[in-house]
This record gives sequence, structure tokens and C-alpha cells, in this order.
Amino acid sequence: MDVRLAELAVLYEISSFGFSGSEGEFFRELVAKAVRLFGVRRVAMVLFEESARPACYAWGFPERFLQEQGGLLDYIHRNQCSPGGYVRDLEKKGAPVLLFLEKKREFTDRERRLLDILAGRVAELLHGYFREKRLVYLSTHDPLTGLYNRVFFEEELDRLEKGRSFPVSIIVCDLDGLKVANDVLGHKQGDELLRRAAQVIAGCVRGSDVVARVGGDEFAVILPQADRKVAEEVVERITESVERDNAQHPDLPLSVSVGAATAEDASRPLREVYAEADDAMYRDKLAREADPHRAVVRVLKAALAVKDYVAQGHTERVKKLACMLGEAVGLTRSDLDTLRLLADIHDVGKLGVPEHILFKPSPLTREEWEEVRRHPEVGYRLALSSPELAPVAELIRQHHERWDGKGYPRGLRGEEIHVLSRILAIADAYDAMTSERPYRPALLREEALEELKRCAGTQFDPHLVEVFVKLLDEKREGRAERRASLRPDALPQG
Repeated sequence: MDVRLAELAVLYEISSFGFSGSEGEFFRELVAKAVRLFGVRRVAMVLFEESARPACYAWGFPERFLQEQGGLLDYIHRNQCSPGGYVRDLEKKGAPVLLFLEKKREFTDRERRLLDILAGRVAELLHGYFREKRLVYLSTHDPLTGLYNRVFFEEELDRLEKGRSFPVSIIVCDLDGLKVANDVLGHKQGDELLRRAAQVIAGCVRGSDVVARVGGDEFAVILPQADRKVAEEVVERITESVERDNAQHPDLPLSVSVGAATAEDASRPLREVYAEADDAMYRDKLAREADPHRAVVRVLKAALAVKDYVAQGHTERVKKLACMLGEAVGLTRSDLDTLRLLADIHDVGKLGVPEHILFKPSPLTREEWEEVRRHPEVGYRLALSSPELAPVAELIRQHHERWDGKGYPRGLRGEEIHVLSRILAIADAYDAMTSERPYRPALLREEALEELKRCAGTQFDPHLVEVFVKLLDEKREGRAERRASLRPDALPQG
């Protein structure tokens, strides 16, 4: 046959190459064409898909031969420049594919040119295949977590309702504090929480179960042929798995509320079971959180622990001191709960202060000090963005106001400042003075109390300072008396 006619025949064969059926069928057709057109003895196609192990298709490679060669990819790498080898990475052509063909003798320049055309056709076909596969995937999956989406979840409810998979159990999980995590830490960290929650939940169920992200912070699991006992066991596994995950991520812990419900037979609509599981999840949320702000506070404290060099120990000490003073002046239980929340997150506005200012070892410049003075307003706005924290938003804004009206940000004076903010200001200042800072050593207890008394009536509420100083003096005297009672000469003689 004339060379030009032979080449046209090859080009016709390549152009008629199409994708039908599965990846395996496509590879078998590729092998048939490569053998017929080029006389190859080995063909390999490696598909690299996102978040999945490479799919390897090989022909002409006996298993023992590959074992001796160290595996398919190693063999391809060693023979990519051999005269009888042809390798193309098709990623630049739109398909994440490695194509390898080999024949006994050397490929001619003409054959290599035709192989390039074949490789381009393979890339074109696989690009379309991957695009369609991706669209199908996105129609049923959540792109962030890789779980099924709500559309697929509801379709599965309809399918199971008409099937014979009863009893069917449904579990609903809610990721607590996600909005605050997004607002305070940023959506990157919020997305990380969602991915971790998805992995935890999916890791606790069978491969045949359906795990879906059905809302922004809500997940649901369908357990076919699973009674209430099985569902409760899965709930327990999820709870334990969350705890194990948190042990590995103490700086950004998960908080997941879980509820379950079961349909014993087809007489009960599965959407009704889903609603019951959702109600059970909310009951779990309330039962586990005596303080409904717990999950939100944990996220904020974790963020402060990373950003602020004093946050972890500082907030706990300030909370203890503030509550001691609050109890002494007769605050109600409700006010004390609010004071604890305020102590936990009063410095949340520091998340908006650049780290080079927070960590600066020398005194701040005027501009830097102005940046720090913004943190009560920043904290106020952050707290307003969360229904759980909105009740303390104004208290956060006031915790740097002064009794004489020379504080910030609004220059409030005297009893215009909420009593809880006045209490916190004293506890906060005392702990700051008695703690070491990068730019100064810690003051002694007596020096800090003298400073509080000096500023009573100007910076601080004079009555509250008087009570606070008295409480700490009594506390010191009590410790001294206890130490004295333990001296050998004070012990009763036997």
C-alpha cells in the first residue's frame, strides 16, 4: 500500500476512535488499535483523579514481570526514553493521564508523529469523559466534604421508602459553632471543621450507608436494615470518634450534636423519621450544653490561644477573680453566668489586632496603641454577629471604659458603664499587672493592689476596688492562718 494511503488509513482509524462504555472498555479498544496500527507489545494507561488512587490499566505486562520490574510506574519511568518506548503525560492536553506504548523494535519518526495524534485523541476523549463524570459527581455530592448532597439524600429517602430495607434508621449531626468559626477564624478554618466532621461521621458507618451534608452545618446518615439499637451504637461511635479527633486537634476542637430515630416498617414516612432525628439532635445539643454558649466559646478561646500570648491562662484567672468579686457584691446566678461568658471572650477583639503588635517586646507607638484601642469595638461587632454572644456584645465594648469618663471607645463614666464590665475591668487589670509581659516583669501582689487603690475613683469603680482588695486580703490572711495551723508547734501534742 502506498505510504500516504497507509498514513491516511491510520488517521481515519484514530479519528473514528470513540469513548463508549467504561474506562476498561475504552482501554481495550485503545489496545486493539495500538496493536493493529503500530504492532505494540505493551500498553499502559494511568488515570490520576483528584482525591483517589491512580487507576492503572495495563496490557502485555505479566504479573510476575511487573513484580520483577518493581511495578508498572517504575517500569514506565525506566523505559520512557528507550527507542521502542513511547510515553506521554496528557495533563497539558486536559486529561490527567499517563499513556505508555512499547514495541520490540524502534518507533520510526513517522510512527511517533502518528502516536502523538493518537495521544491527542485519547486526551480529547478522556477530557470529555472526566468532565461528564465530574458533572455527574457534583450533581449528587457536596464538593467541600465529598459526601452526598441533600438532593441525593432526599432521593434515597424516596427510594428506601418503597423498598424492603426496613428497619431504616436516620442519624442527624449538627456542627456546633460553625458560624462563629467562620466569622472569627475565617472560612478556611470553618471549612476545615466541616471536612473533619465529615470524615469523623463517615468513618463510623458502613460503606453501604448514605452519609450526606444536608445543610451548611448539618449532616445526615441513612442506615438501611438498622434497628434502634444499631443506630444508638453508631451515635456512640460518632461521639467517641469526635473526642479522639479533638485529642489530635486541641487548638480547633469539634463539637457535634447527634440525634437518631428509626422506622421499623414502611408504615411510617422516612421524612417524619428524619424530623424526629432532627428533634433528638437539638435535645442532645441542649442536654450536653448546660451553658448554651459552650461550643462558641471553645472556638473563640482556641483562636485566642493561637493569637494572644496570654489568652489561655489569662481568661481563666480573670474569670475566677471576676466571679469572686461578683459573688461578694451579690450578683444573681444569671448575672454570674453572663460574667463568666464575658470573662471568656472579653478579648475576642484582639483577633483583629496584628500579631506584630500583640507580641511586640517594647512599648507600643502611638499608632500601634490606637490599633489596640480598637479591640473593644471589634469584639463588639464579632459578638453581635452571633446570637449566642449578642447578650454580652455591649459588655465587651465597655470593658475598657473608665470611671472618670476618660476610657475608650465611647468615654462612658461612672454607672453609665455596666456593673459587669466594671467588675471585669478590675479583674482584668489585676491579672495583667501580676502577669509577666514581653515589655515588663510582673508586679507583686501588694504592688498591684496599691495600683488599684491609686486608680479607684478615676479608672475603676471605687466601691468595687474596695471590695476586691478586701477579698484578696482576706484570702491571703486565710492562707496564712492555714499555714500557721500546720506548723509543728501548732499541732496538738500526742
